[in-house]
Formats: sequence, structure tokens, C-alpha cells
Amino acid sequence: MSEPNPSSQLSHQNAAGESFETRTNSTAGAAPAVDSSSLMKGQKELLINHLGEIYRLRITRNGKLILHK
Repeated sequence: MSEPNPSSQLSHQNAAGESFETRTNSTAGAAPAVDSSSLMKGQKELLINHLGEIYRLRITRNGKLILHK
């Protein structure tokens, strides 16, 4: 009997029609993991519209992620 695959990769498109991939964990209820490089696409900052509010996701000089409202 084969073991279940612990993760699988899914392809998505954002509102601009750009493709990105997420990796899902097979554990029930686990949130999907998205690679930051596929979100940021070489940029240091990304604006996110969530329920009419704009959030700014930024990569710091030390490579950390910061989310600002």
C-alpha cells in the first residue's frame, strides 16, 4: 500500500490573470502554503485589497515579511 502524498501543488490565477502556485498540506484543516516569491514576483512591496481595505506586504532589508494596514 502506498503512503499518501503529504502535500500537493495547485495552480491559481490572481485578479490580474497572473498565475501562481500554492502547496496544500494533506492534513485536514491545514492552510495552504504560498511561496512568497510567487506572490512578490521580484518586487519588495505588494498591495493587498481585503474587504475594501488596502494592506501593504513588504520585504525588509533582512528578508522578513511585514504586513501594514
